[in-house]
Amino acid sequence: MRLTPSQIAAIRTSTTRLAGDAARVWLFGSRVRDDARGGDVDLLLELDEAVTEPAQLSARLAAQVSRAMYGRKVDVLIKAPNLQFLPIHSIALAEGIRL
Repeated sequence: MRLTPSQIAAIRTSTTRLAGDAARVWLFGSRVRDDARGGDVDLLLELDEAVTEPAQLSARLAAQVSRAMYGRKVDVLIKAPNLQFLPIHSIALAEGIRL
């Protein structure tokens, strides 16, 4: 995994602040692979409760994590009971690392 302990802490802190203590966050994509280089940060935010404004939550989390990582591009997917489950969610859960 190509994240520093301080980057992981920033992701966890932002996730808890924006989505609550029950939220789970997964890192997936190229940052999971130690042999890869560069790349953005792909996160899956997994929630047990419905989300009323998923686009806003996704954008806020991406912005906070991006600022903590000095402008690194961050993409956030959300998995919640009221949102459509897509194939990318399965990939993120199967190949990702829970932070």
